[in-house]
Amino acid sequence: MSDLWRPCCKLDSLRSRAQMLATIRQFFNDRGVLEVETPLLSHGIGTEPQLAFFSTEYYLYPDKETLFLQTSPEFAMKRLLAAGSGSIYQISKAFRQGESGRFHNPEFSLLEWYRTGFDLFQLMTEIELLIHTLFAAQGTLRKTLVTTYRAVFEHYTGLNPLLFSKADYADYAAQNGLADAILICADSHALWLDFIFSHRVQPNLGQQGLCMVHGFPACQSSLARVNAENSAVADRVEIFIQGVELGNGFYELTDAVEQERRFDREIAYRRRNGLPNVDKDRRFLDALVSGLPDCSGMAIGLDRLLMLLTGADAIDQVLAFPIARA
Repeated sequence: MSDLWRPCCKLDSLRSRAQMLATIRQFFNDRGVLEVETPLLSHGIGTEPQLAFFSTEYYLYPDKETLFLQTSPEFAMKRLLAAGSGSIYQISKAFRQGESGRFHNPEFSLLEWYRTGFDLFQLMTEIELLIHTLFAAQGTLRKTLVTTYRAVFEHYTGLNPLLFSKADYADYAAQNGLADAILICADSHALWLDFIFSHRVQPNLGQQGLCMVHGFPACQSSLARVNAENSAVADRVEIFIQGVELGNGFYELTDAVEQERRFDREIAYRRRNGLPNVDKDRRFLDALVSGLPDCSGMAIGLDRLLMLLTGADAIDQVLAFPIARA
């Protein structure tokens, strides 16, 4: 008889997860942030080329339609914000195709929250407080480093991430054992940055505590605003501990016209590169037209966070049933 029926993680890990979730809920409840729940199955999906998604057919005889398992609850939560919810948070599952490995499982747990009236630096203050609250029992996070994307990228690579030179990036890749980058990244500034950052910069971040990197190049703005004082950078932050990317946050873009323009660019990129075609999420765009309040938001991968809290070496050690045993 196979033992694949058994859970992968130990009972202590389940207890640690329960405590982590209780601490998160207490943190936001103390601040008057409303817990919400949004659908995992939806008509729309994000257009980002780097995110592969799961889809399914919904049959309601005699019709059928394509629905998507959400890669993030972001669009639905922003629809709630536009409807007047005020500050909200959610602990949910999310799904991404083709993700498996030490830090990846195609189904994973996510904390996402939005704070109305917060700019990026107010959000970063709250992120730091939440992370230090969660690690208080371990006493392992004694310091926080706040730095810019350009500063860390230049420090570890010698390249200016705000100026795209394919020749310079290709030379760097060839000299640093990253020959695959030329095929993977082609002429995309954003893909070159992602590839080099993940291989040569990220492993160094957060080795002494929490590292918060902000001021991402504008080509990586995603759903963040471009900075009002420097159009070369976006109001975006990512956080790292021990070289592990834990989360991604934005001073949220509220301009529906600009957001639709970004969707159009991403859809065009998908078509040029033979990626699955998707439509713009019209319900999300209509919510932006209706009026998304001034806000900042953050998403944190809870399984990775639990790995760091418990000292686990791989994500399978904190999941009861990872994909191989699901």
